[in-house]
Amino acid sequence: MKTRIRTFSIDCADPYTLAQFWSKLLDAPLGEEDFPGDPEVLVQLPEGPPLLFIQVPEPKTVKNRLHMCLEPGTTRDVEVERVLELGGTIFDDRRNTDGTGWVVFADPEGNEFCVLRSEAERAATS
Repeated sequence: MKTRIRTFSIDCADPYTLAQFWSKLLDAPLGEEDFPGDPEVLVQLPEGPPLLFIQVPEPKTVKNRLHMCLEPGTTRDVEVERVLELGGTIFDDRRNTDGTGWVVFADPEGNEFCVLRSEAERAATS
């Protein structure tokens, strides 16, 4: 019998609000039974395990030990602008002048994630 990942759980103060951010970012729906004030909210990804946002009493205090790296369907720089419009903030900009690199973001509760180059951008430089 194989072990599998059932969900990716993310601790947070406001599960519904944070799940809405990720839902918009990943174009993935919230769970049908999830509402503001719920202590757990699910974002069902089109592939793989869902994201489960769980309310915890303590605030985030240190850098994540695990984070998501996102590959956009558009260019990295277009996606960076979209993430900013959705409420993400740039934590560390690691883009290079030759077009390589990535951008480290923080979501509205400070959880880090990266926006990488798209598949097409990587192919163009290889």
